[in-house]
Amino acid sequence: MRFNTLPEWLQWQETLHFTEVDPGLERIGHVWQALGGHSTLPFTVITVAGTNGKGSSVAMLESILRTAGYKTGTYTSPHILKYNERICINGQEASDLELCQTFDKIDKAREETSLTYFEFATLAAVELFRQSQIDIAILEVGMGGRLDAVNCFDTDIALITPISLDHTNWLGNDRELIGKEKAGIIRANKPVVLSEMSPPQSIIEHAMVLNSPLHKAGIDFRVKKSATNWSWMGNHTTLTELDFPALEGEYQLQNAAAVVQVINLLVEHDFSVSKQQIQLGLSNVSLSGRFQRLSGDVEQILDVTHNEQGAQNLAKLLAESPCSGETYAVLGMLNDKNAVALSALLKSAITHWFVGSLSGSRGMTSAQLAEQLTSHINVNKIEQADSIELALQQANKKAVKGDRILAFGSFHTVEEVIRANQSQSSLNENKYE
Repeated sequence: MRFNTLPEWLQWQETLHFTEVDPGLERIGHVWQALGGHSTLPFTVITVAGTNGKGSSVAMLESILRTAGYKTGTYTSPHILKYNERICINGQEASDLELCQTFDKIDKAREETSLTYFEFATLAAVELFRQSQIDIAILEVGMGGRLDAVNCFDTDIALITPISLDHTNWLGNDRELIGKEKAGIIRANKPVVLSEMSPPQSIIEHAMVLNSPLHKAGIDFRVKKSATNWSWMGNHTTLTELDFPALEGEYQLQNAAAVVQVINLLVEHDFSVSKQQIQLGLSNVSLSGRFQRLSGDVEQILDVTHNEQGAQNLAKLLAESPCSGETYAVLGMLNDKNAVALSALLKSAITHWFVGSLSGSRGMTSAQLAEQLTSHINVNKIEQADSIELALQQANKKAVKGDRILAFGSFHTVEEVIRANQSQSSLNENKYE
């Protein structure tokens, strides 16, 4: 084995390929064939692409299917605290040993073929799912769809969540171009579920060319909401008086509706899932960093929102969940994200901004971030820090009982806030030992 520990394998993978992102299916396809695999996998596959709501949709699908007794595999990215989060079987993260052994198998099979960090992860996920003889895999596309490593494998049902402007350098600078890339996951004669009521026309046209049955929100399935519950109405099935999903927000109801449509299609193809199992799955789902509330005298809300559409959803949810005091932002972003647009949508909900630098080549410095914010936010409302942990400390000093702190802008921001909280908890525990 080339390495004995997971950190060693991951550090090596980060530098193996000449660039971090290199879209294309030739390399991963070649190695998968060397591993004895085919594009059609020996289990049912749901592939999830889109800009926002992918992770939530994967979590809801997995929770429902596992509740119904199926052996599930999920592949998601990025992770928040541990790489192992990316690959789960029946809700359990892959162990370091399982990952190391699988990486070794891939390394031997690839010979001279160079793979990216993400391609290694994708192959490891599918190989572990094959070894574990799962019933169904839910694969989240990393970026785009057409040339994403996940698209090496044929899907049985494609789920495309709302499309917004993100990764424009790679995918195009408007929704139609981005939609065309996302539509690449669709397979001929296989169904596609669209979470949006007004998706890009490019997705619809691509599905029609492939003769892939379309199931579109607002037409093929609908939601009726009351004060205490909601109902889902499909073309042939209706589910009434459902409890709201455990994940908060109107947009999560939009995600849940598309998820139920996917479940309905699975039921039409010999899966057995009851209304009660759907209900339990949605009620018990959990996912870090999606309007995740941490209670206390000063509540913390952690959210991985990093684009305009996500900011619109977050602004609405903040308005629907007012606090008695002030809302302070702890913000960190990557340098390819639009901080101006994001902060403009949230400025009326936030009293004061604490911006922190994110490390790494893609991380935006607090000075760069503050400069973008000052285009429409008073400079007196912005404080800079050299790290997210220091920005959080500044926010905690300013906040009083009844206030809340909103930490957002990136998966990395949420990770650093969680780690800072864990470090503080350890200090407090040691203090009283």
